[in-house]
Amino acid sequence: MVPTRWRMLALTLPLLCVPVVYAQDIPGRLTFEVASIRPANPEARNGFIRALPGGYGYAAQNMSVKVMISLMYKVPMRQINGGPEWLATARYDVEAKADKAYNLDDLHTMFQNLLADRFHLKFHTETKEGNVYSLTVDKAGLKMKPNTSEQDFNIPINFGQDGSSVGRRVPMPYLCWWLGQQLQFDERPVVDNTGLTGNFDFSLTFAPQLPPDVAKENLPPDAQDRPSIFEALKQQLGLRLQPGKGPVEYLVIDSIDRPTAN
Repeated sequence: MVPTRWRMLALTLPLLCVPVVYAQDIPGRLTFEVASIRPANPEARNGFIRALPGGYGYAAQNMSVKVMISLMYKVPMRQINGGPEWLATARYDVEAKADKAYNLDDLHTMFQNLLADRFHLKFHTETKEGNVYSLTVDKAGLKMKPNTSEQDFNIPINFGQDGSSVGRRVPMPYLCWWLGQQLQFDERPVVDNTGLTGNFDFSLTFAPQLPPDVAKENLPPDAQDRPSIFEALKQQLGLRLQPGKGPVEYLVIDSIDRPTAN
């Protein structure tokens, strides 16, 4: 799903590790049975990216390749470096079908392989010490509800009509990635230090983060009195975000091409 401007897919210090190169060596070589990639309608204003019902594939509409990479590798877009300009500006529709039902992790691996095979994506990662947010459980206790239901292949966090964020079967890695998207202007990735495993349900209502030069009065009236995302996490979910230093992973594009023909 494409976030709105208010909802949006680090300080750099000495390099800590040798870059690791990735390309076609994704484990298992799981691939979709058939995949169609076409330029999106230039008049389209909305879009989405999500698994197909039942785990039978993946679909994207009006999505940039940079958003696809960000979601499939759980790396904030600001931590994706290099690559041509069209990586963020050209938008595509993707219809990818699997030969049977797969779990969400396998579908993401298939999409990673799709990026390697059809876009010839090659990249390496670099880890540097930088500014991060550490996500921990607040001392008052966790307020999210565990969800042990079977995988439903829905997007874990959606925005409700009242502006709240509704999470269902949300794992911690996804929550950290999502929180980083909401805090784009802070340029701090969110690191999971909760020790929590499994999936959780919740409802979260907060005032969208604004650019530094935009006053809170520019928000819709019903959003101006909402708590900040930091206060909302503590009060509503029993989680705490604390600034600090930690490892920040960057995905550096070595090469990528526009998609090959269907």
